[in-house]
Amino acid sequence: MNLSQQFKNFFQSEKAGGLILVFATALSLGLANSIFQTSYLKLWDFHLGDHNLLHWINDGLMAIFFLLIGLELKREIYQGELSDMKKASLPIFGALGGMLLPAGLFALLNFGGGTQSGWGIPMATDIAFAIGILSLLGNRVPASLKIFLTALAVIDDLGAILVIAVFYTSDLSFTYLLIALGIFAVLLLLNKWKVRNLFPYLIGGIIMWYCMLHSGVHATITGVLLAFAIPFGDGSEKTPSSLLQHFLHQPVAFFILPSFALANTCITLDGDWQSGVVEVNSLGIIVGLVLGKPIGIFLFALVGVALGLCVLPEDLKWKNIIGVGFLGGIGFTMSIFITLLAYDNAEIINASKIAILIASFIAGTVGFIFLKLTLKK
Repeated sequence: MNLSQQFKNFFQSEKAGGLILVFATALSLGLANSIFQTSYLKLWDFHLGDHNLLHWINDGLMAIFFLLIGLELKREIYQGELSDMKKASLPIFGALGGMLLPAGLFALLNFGGGTQSGWGIPMATDIAFAIGILSLLGNRVPASLKIFLTALAVIDDLGAILVIAVFYTSDLSFTYLLIALGIFAVLLLLNKWKVRNLFPYLIGGIIMWYCMLHSGVHATITGVLLAFAIPFGDGSEKTPSSLLQHFLHQPVAFFILPSFALANTCITLDGDWQSGVVEVNSLGIIVGLVLGKPIGIFLFALVGVALGLCVLPEDLKWKNIIGVGFLGGIGFTMSIFITLLAYDNAEIINASKIAILIASFIAGTVGFIFLKLTLKK
């Protein structure tokens, strides 16, 4: 199976980005629990205008990350694995199982409690980390398995985006929301009129982001809307969508995601931090990511194939799907992102972040070892 150059570029950028995320997370945890703790924590509260640095990263820079995800999703729909329903159905089924079962397990453990709003946390898969770990296995990984994991993670992110838009939206300002949607409609018209210059789309996107920020809908949703407004054309390297996607790969992998990791994993570990890991909220996250993800991905894919709705590629075996299912349990970026929207209690947020890191480490380690033992050299 041949991989398109765009896919190879995307896979390579996520591979490098995953390794940098590991370093950024370790560095942030180290600084947050060192003699530099006070200065390091104050850094993220430094104000630029009306918002602090943490807010600019989470609501501003992450909108650019979502723009890249939207552009990749658009390419997959038009030309990639999601363009053929027979090919797309396996990762779609897997992603559905990988979202529904973890959310169900979390809800079961937290039902009726003060933390039940966190059900969306274990639904997410971190593309950069998952691909980064898969890449450590080198050329023993079949091309179809790389594509399955990438498509699965992209669909997973789309699901997370929809969950954020629908369930984690604060009080709405319909005026700002209507203005934002009006700008989106204008950008769609520019696309229809075959305006190929990126400048009006980017200017419109910035204004749309500002209005979305004040509408109550999370501002990062703007990135996905903008991605679908930018012309795709024939998908060649000279089209606006391809040019922007190629341009964003390295800034997102080497600056935006590491910045997010640094800002959101500065977790101070007090003497009793372990007690938070056994609370139902943390257990729900860990069980959801470590068990819910691989079981959900495997079962739903198995049912889809059994019903004849999708096909397992010839060079894959079910044990490969199980291994990738564990890699799907690496929540990290999106899980932390949803945690910040689900809770406003600092202690619960910190405990949730610790649980996400523990679960992601376990899932990533088990997935790597499982695939190393089951994939032929």
